Amino acid sequence: MNPTLRDLEVFRAVMECGGVTQAARQLGMSQPAASKMLRQAEERLGFQLFLRDGKRLVPTAEAHALLPEWLGAAAALDGVSRLADALRKGRSGRLAVAAVPVLATALLPDAVQAFRARHPGVLVSLRACTALEAAHLVADHRADLAVILGHSADLRVETERLGTSTIGCVLPRRHALARHRRLGLMDLADQPVISLSAQQPVGAMLRQAMAQEPRMGQVVVEVSQSSIACALVRAGAGVAVLDGFGLREANAQGLLVRPLLPAMPLEVCLLRPRHHAQSIPAASFTAFLKEAAQRALAGGRGVNEHGER
Repeated sequence: MNPTLRDLEVFRAVMECGGVTQAARQLGMSQPAASKMLRQAEERLGFQLFLRDGKRLVPTAEAHALLPEWLGAAAALDGVSRLADALRKGRSGRLAVAAVPVLATALLPDAVQAFRARHPGVLVSLRACTALEAAHLVADHRADLAVILGHSADLRVETERLGTSTIGCVLPRRHALARHRRLGLMDLADQPVISLSAQQPVGAMLRQAMAQEPRMGQVVVEVSQSSIACALVRAGAGVAVLDGFGLREANAQGLLVRPLLPAMPLEVCLLRPRHHAQSIPAASFTAFLKEAAQRALAGGRGVNEHGER
């Protein structure tokens, strides 16, 4: 039989102290118990570890040969123990998060900052992508979690609603529609409309609304990100229709934002692997993410009648 870890601890202590009494004191155990464990270690190994010379124990050649290997094993086990403790307390590891671009810039920074303050030793990896790709990353366990607008149809992921955003319009400050506190779909009838792609929830919802109102204006520019839409509005290319986070970004850039009626609510959702336990960092980040989403979506989850957040 192989010696136990405790047997080897007694062996190392006796090697360092030169006697069982001092070794037992160092290990916080009784001298008879230490002597018994040392005998058991010798029985399991099949050879003597020490020869008695008066009151002192002299290591055998086999003991000297065993010591370096034991010290290496002890160091490795100590490293494993420290790593396990760090992982248990969320002080080490890696967290991979995927998000659609607007949420990667408007929602995740606050959550990441709070998470990093609590878990400075955890490496955070952020990836901006489409909602479809985000679901695939989570389902394939290449991302611990993801945040998207709208729901995912991927049955391999679990969806949790974080809140509801609203859809509104972005205008240049001197635009003719700036005098309106709210805009309806018909107000856009003569306007060139800048929209997110039809593969994104906002773009899909806008096109569905436009299909029901033939007199409404047409989408003249299709973009992949809210930041691009804002740049086009600044350049005078048209009026953009964005989700609440895109409106927040536009407002910060000095553009006008207006609620769009009828209201088109859009859910913000968290994706996790289905039937898969979260890591400690992922569970902690989820809590910070929910707090950040609650703050960002509070108070109407969009813009007021004056176009202010």
